[in-house]
Amino acid sequence: MALALTPEAKLRKMTETPIPRLLATLSAPTIVSMLVSALYNIVDTYFVGLIGNPSATAAVGVCLPLMTIMQAVGFMFGQGSGNFISRALGAKDQQGAQRMATTGFFSSILAGVLLGGVGLWLLHPLVGWLGSTETIAPFAMDYARYILIGTPWMLSSLVLNNQLRFQGNAFFSMIGLASGAVLNVGLDPLFIFTLGMGVAGAALATIISQFVSFVLLWLGTLRGGTIRIHFRWLSFKPAVYAEIFRGGVPSLLRQGLASVATVALNFSAAAYGDPAVAALSIVGRVMFFAVSVVIGFGQGFQPICGFNYGAKCFERVRKAFWYSVRVSFFVLLAASIIGELFAPQIVELFLKGYPDVTSIGALAIRLQCILLPLSGFVMISNMMLQTIGLAREASLVAVSRQGLFFLPAVLLLPMTMGLLGVQISQTVSDFCSILLTVPLTLRVLNDMKREEKRLAVSGEPESAHVPI
Repeated sequence: MALALTPEAKLRKMTETPIPRLLATLSAPTIVSMLVSALYNIVDTYFVGLIGNPSATAAVGVCLPLMTIMQAVGFMFGQGSGNFISRALGAKDQQGAQRMATTGFFSSILAGVLLGGVGLWLLHPLVGWLGSTETIAPFAMDYARYILIGTPWMLSSLVLNNQLRFQGNAFFSMIGLASGAVLNVGLDPLFIFTLGMGVAGAALATIISQFVSFVLLWLGTLRGGTIRIHFRWLSFKPAVYAEIFRGGVPSLLRQGLASVATVALNFSAAAYGDPAVAALSIVGRVMFFAVSVVIGFGQGFQPICGFNYGAKCFERVRKAFWYSVRVSFFVLLAASIIGELFAPQIVELFLKGYPDVTSIGALAIRLQCILLPLSGFVMISNMMLQTIGLAREASLVAVSRQGLFFLPAVLLLPMTMGLLGVQISQTVSDFCSILLTVPLTLRVLNDMKREEKRLAVSGEPESAHVPI
């Protein structure tokens, strides 16, 4: 394992190491982390599918919006604090980074307690709001109950993971997440089948695994060269929370709208029975797994973007962006080819013996794979805009795919196209998101290029970072 770097050495690494080598170093652990995170839902869906009940499989999908809301809040505090931390370290503001890390962490714990408590209090109506039918609701309640209990450490794990990642310590965050995921694979069959807990066992396995990840991530913050979290650095200044919201609201909007979109999808699919809900639940997890590599690669790009933007090395920001886009395109192209060729077999990995589930899910996968290679541009753009602090532009891109375009599509298209309208909604949304994102991102990149030329004429640049 590499020795921990001093802040000065880390800054040199981020601003001087060749982009391809630096991206490979930072993105390898974040790709593993994202694949591991995707495995939590994939593994739950797989083992619950072995129960052989479409309603049980659908229940895991119905609860996905609940977990997405938790992730939205966790990512808001994690990305919001992490974006600032990377810029602060690039500008050599160690004290500001410590204040932000501590405030983001403790705020997420408090938010988790509030979310979990309210969710448990409203559990019965909550699963109905998430799109449960009468046959799905009992299974959904069993699953959601344990997930809500684990909300505080699930949120704070996301914060610690993001903060470590934005400091360039992605290896430690990978160890924390991977350990929990491996544990989840072992606990799922133990609780579901050996102990006879069914769907509830899958949720219990998840929150135990998440707690182990939380502990390991916390230990990662105690290593040398890493920003420490201590209660004495907690700040309730409006300026601190303004920075968290500026950097984190795009994640909140993106993940929050993904939750709303999944609820809308559940309701639209429910009109065609539990097999449709189960099929689209499987598709959602499969497609998330497919893009996890790109999200992980983008997360490796973010600390490079933040450090170099804070140090006003704009040329390196642009080079890292385009390199990330190219890699993302080819990765997603390979995933789309696999999806087009083996869609029925992919669905049947999770639920066999139900032809309706297979046919509905296979067509949805094939439709989404059409534009999948181009969606990498949208994801990398959103990460860049968010990291450099362009909250308005980042928020617009964040809401476009799952809110601005998907919600109208999934609500309106089934009125004229029936079930096909549900299946094709994500493809229509992706097309519109690409048309929105491309000109917006190119404008920002051109602005950076003009700023490079201005700084080259004026001399030594000042920091692009604003202390708190």
